[in-house]
Amino acid sequence: MPTIFTDPWFYCAAIPAVVLLGLAKGGFSGIGTAATPLVALYLPPLEAAALLLPILLTQDAISVYVYRKDWDAWNLKVMLPGAVTGMGIGWLLASHLPDSAVRIIVGTIGIAFIINSWMKRADVDPQQKTAASGFVWGGVSGFTSFMTQGGAPPFQIHVLPQRLPKMTFVGTATIFFAIVNLMKIVPYFMLGQFSSKNLATSVALLPLAILANFAGIWLVKHMPTKLFYQISYVLLAAVSLGLLWQGLSDLF
Repeated sequence: MPTIFTDPWFYCAAIPAVVLLGLAKGGFSGIGTAATPLVALYLPPLEAAALLLPILLTQDAISVYVYRKDWDAWNLKVMLPGAVTGMGIGWLLASHLPDSAVRIIVGTIGIAFIINSWMKRADVDPQQKTAASGFVWGGVSGFTSFMTQGGAPPFQIHVLPQRLPKMTFVGTATIFFAIVNLMKIVPYFMLGQFSSKNLATSVALLPLAILANFAGIWLVKHMPTKLFYQISYVLLAAVSLGLLWQGLSDLF
């Protein structure tokens, strides 16, 4: 019978990570970016991402059902081809690119976006986006999601300025990342990142993950749209700063 991780220090990182993932899958997509870095304090980053993947897939199934009627087809159409490209690049570079470099890239992009948004008041005035923008940011999102489960900031850079209705924004993010996560199964398996111990630990954490998922769904549904977008921008800034700090710390 497969064993699970028993070190209490592992669960000091894994339990908060699973709660963050649940809230993220409920609708606060930016906050989930911190989950893999937390688990990566104990495990190698790609192995940490693989351990969280079965949990993500279960949460995706719940969230896709809840938000199945609220999504924007155009954004998925322009972003998913980019995501496939980005994941392919991530697969090729997985054994060569330091995780610190990925965190610095994602953190820098997120901070630059926040500064630009606040200067232009992009959180007030909706902005039209192009198919090229969707492909590029979909590609960056697919790449960073593959490497660190950190695809939310690039996704938000393309979608947040459009000021979609709250539920449409959440549903689009839910379906986008559900598809991206499904596409990770084969590459992670080919890279040898799944183990019986990791899978057993994922199953042990699932009840908490599901409870956190429903908590996130409830919060999003009952939160005013303006407050939701304000929190989304703040979370993106906080996560981006955290990634930048951690990447620079690892590098130096």
